[in-house]
Amino acid sequence: MPPERDGAGISAITAHPGTPEQAGIVDAAAAAVSRQGAGAAHAALPGILSSVPVAVLVIDQKNSAVTYANTVAVEIAGNIALPVDVDTWGAAAGLTDLAGEPLASSSGPLSTVAQGRPVTGEAIRLSPGRSTDWRRADADQGDRDQLLWVTGFPLSQAGSDEELALVVFLQLDPVEGVGDPDAYLQALRERAVIATDITFTITDPRKPDNPLVWVNPSFTRVTGYEQDDVVGRNCRFLQGPATDPAAVDEIRRAIAERRTVTTTLLNYRKDGTAFWNQLSISPVFDGSGDLVSFVGVQTDVTERVRVEHEREAAFAAEQAARQEAELARSIAEQARSDAERAQRDAERAQTRLGLMAEATSTLIATLDMSELIDRLAQLCVPRLADWVFLTLLDEYGQVQDTAYLHRDGHEQDLRVFSAHHARNLPPTSPSRQSIATARPVLVEDFTPETVERMVVDPVARAAFRRMGARSGVSVPMVARRRTLGALALIRTSDDRPLTQDDVDVAEDLARRAALAVDNVRLYQREHVVADTLQRSLLPDLPVVPGIEAAAHYVSASSAADVGGDFYDLLHLPDDSIGIAVGDVVGHDVAAAAAMGHLRGVLRACIWDAEDADPGWVLARVDRLVQGLRVASLATMVYARAVRPAAPGSPWVLHVANAGHPPLLLRGPDGAVQVLDGVTGLLVGVDATTHRETLLLDVLPGTTLIAYTDGLIERPGVDLDVGIRQLCERLAAAPVGAGPRELCDAAVTGALDHRDDVALLAVRFG
Repeated sequence: MPPERDGAGISAITAHPGTPEQAGIVDAAAAAVSRQGAGAAHAALPGILSSVPVAVLVIDQKNSAVTYANTVAVEIAGNIALPVDVDTWGAAAGLTDLAGEPLASSSGPLSTVAQGRPVTGEAIRLSPGRSTDWRRADADQGDRDQLLWVTGFPLSQAGSDEELALVVFLQLDPVEGVGDPDAYLQALRERAVIATDITFTITDPRKPDNPLVWVNPSFTRVTGYEQDDVVGRNCRFLQGPATDPAAVDEIRRAIAERRTVTTTLLNYRKDGTAFWNQLSISPVFDGSGDLVSFVGVQTDVTERVRVEHEREAAFAAEQAARQEAELARSIAEQARSDAERAQRDAERAQTRLGLMAEATSTLIATLDMSELIDRLAQLCVPRLADWVFLTLLDEYGQVQDTAYLHRDGHEQDLRVFSAHHARNLPPTSPSRQSIATARPVLVEDFTPETVERMVVDPVARAAFRRMGARSGVSVPMVARRRTLGALALIRTSDDRPLTQDDVDVAEDLARRAALAVDNVRLYQREHVVADTLQRSLLPDLPVVPGIEAAAHYVSASSAADVGGDFYDLLHLPDDSIGIAVGDVVGHDVAAAAAMGHLRGVLRACIWDAEDADPGWVLARVDRLVQGLRVASLATMVYARAVRPAAPGSPWVLHVANAGHPPLLLRGPDGAVQVLDGVTGLLVGVDATTHRETLLLDVLPGTTLIAYTDGLIERPGVDLDVGIRQLCERLAAAPVGAGPRELCDAAVTGALDHRDDVALLAVRFG
């Protein structure tokens, strides 16, 4: 079925979906219709029909001669010289009817086709042993007979100069042993009809629009178009909206160039259904070489295309599945890598947090500078570095202190390096650079040139090389916006080079260490101030004839050795002895300052009226404290001891108490007495309150013990219990123990440093 002459559109006719035999016949038909005569056909056809799996003959109807036989046909009849009449060829092949009679008669299928009549299908027998070629007959004598199914029809137009016909032999299974030979023969007939259901079309390019001039019955069966519907029309009517323009262009070019073309494209039946059509178009020339027609041989390959599409889809699905599997595997590997990296990061973070927590707890546990920097060095080696040296600056930027540590010892080298380098940092050293810029300085490789530039002192440089160094980092120690020094970490091996993570850890550690150093310095400065204040507020006990005295003071403050407790011993102008112990609310420098004011007020009141009653003195102090707002609240006990009139006589003791723990008397025999017969409100509560005075005689050798509540007060323990325990400790002291021994006995095992403690012991002679 040729397309239109000008190539404007191509349509196709297709055979019923079929077998491999059909594919070969499609190619055969294009050459079989060649109008170049018997010799020309014989020369042109072998390249097309020789390899098809069925026997094919081309017959010249004018002389009933076989002009071409393909490879399978040659195997059937032998290599007989062509052209040869059909009966001779059939006899050479050993063809008979089913009854065994030779086909050389006018009623045989070969003769029928040669006479221009079609044979829609007839079974014949192939008996090689009855071949007229004696060599073939003898060679095949033992061969079993076979059945062949013959179809044939004319290819040329009636009245043309040359009339050709096509004959196809399809080999069938034998019928011997079949229970119902007639039924089996009918089944073979149906199979053969399907197998040889080939669509042929012929167009005339000499007429306008290259119309169809002939179609075989298969065309009607496959397309649904009757012969009257298509003859005289160009076959483009089989095209549709989904027909591939590229395939149409390919056919148009082949027609224009008068050459054979084979392609596959989508066509449409009369009812609109689509099918895939494998089309082969061949030009036919007359004896003068003029183009007289195009012959189209077509096959319905819809099923094959579907299978191919399914195979392609399956392959694509397989490829997609493989790609998805690869992607999933890649994602899984990436996830595993991410998880491993996250685990490593978490472990590093946990290690870092552990180090920082340990550093914090270790560094804040001491207020001694030397111990602090030694602890810092031990935190760094060997976890962060193989050796470390620390440089601290004073407030003027000069090196004040150093610390160092090496995992392999090198004590002498470290001392030399510290003396010649760390205490005289050159501008090129990493430590000096980090101090100047307040940024870390990383040295990835200590080359000889680098070491010579950074460590300028030859003696220090030699010690540095003996200790070993491959990489290092110096980080500034910054606290409260001041650079206090530098921390230098050195690693001696290439197996553990310093990384940015190490720099970050070093910076974090240096910040914490700097804050701890600054806190120690603040404490030390406050301690100096507090110590000076303490010396001015806690006087040295005077030497008074006739008495022995000792005092003990402990502050509860962790920032200074002073607090709100005080004691005092006065040798009054009338030769009496004034004894006072007080406690201002608070435990810090502010309480100590208030205590100093209160003590000054008390001393002034005592000295102004040396022979005044202690109750009157405390009342006057109370009025002055509230009037001058010297202190908020305070407890106080004041005793005035009057000397005996004659040697050996008792001392007279006058005692007043303003909310303070009672005084204790330890007799010469070691017995302890509690003076709880007098008490009163705290100082600062009520300026109009009346203060009572207790008078009692005290034998020579008796010791008066005055104290503050820090000596007897414990969480969850009643004060009476604390007083009783204090009495027991004093009574347990040896008979004749002096005031100092009694002070030591009073505080032994009793202090928990929750409150200030002031203690005064006076023994009367």
